[in-house]
Amino acid sequence: MKKVLFLSLFLAAIFSVGTAATAQELKPIKLPEPQLNIGKPLMEVFKARKSSRDFRSEMISPQTLSNMLWAAWGINRPDSEKRTAPSARNKQEIDVYVATAEGLFLYEAKTHSLQRILSEDIRANTGTQEYVKNVPANLIYVADYSRMSEKDEADKLAWSYADTGFIAQNVYLYCASEGLAVVVRALIDRDKLAMIMKLRPEQKITLSQSVGMHQTK
Repeated sequence: MKKVLFLSLFLAAIFSVGTAATAQELKPIKLPEPQLNIGKPLMEVFKARKSSRDFRSEMISPQTLSNMLWAAWGINRPDSEKRTAPSARNKQEIDVYVATAEGLFLYEAKTHSLQRILSEDIRANTGTQEYVKNVPANLIYVADYSRMSEKDEADKLAWSYADTGFIAQNVYLYCASEGLAVVVRALIDRDKLAMIMKLRPEQKITLSQSVGMHQTK
């Protein structure tokens, strides 16, 4: 009973509902430390990896969210602040946003925390598929071209999509290990979503990825 109460209070603290984010809500929300001693053997994970579009609507736990975000794009070498996924010339130009029923959050790898960006539920706008509006967590990958010094737009586009793919695959492998449902998506009204997220012109949405628990049958 105590564990259930603690989880409920924690979720309420992270995903407090409101029409507009208050100063308190805008403070970074520290995630639980990632569990680095869990998971299935690598070859079993490869065997289990798959896309799924059948999700339960209930939110994944804070610990699962913490583990997944660290696996996706966390810092695994603190001395150099390098990540769990590679990026072209170590530009680290990809940002990971998390859209839930309680708002939009930005993952801050250096502090392993979430920054609330919006308080409204924007999940229905994270893709054109009908099911995305009910998925517990939709990850939105955004490339910040201002971190890339290359002048060639084609290079920026190619490298940012490649770097997004590395991160998305990390999410796939974590979900395969933990038995979660996951699918990466490219069908997005990027202009509309960028406007909702209040992105700068140099921030470009690449892909989205839905994560949650499998729908029981």
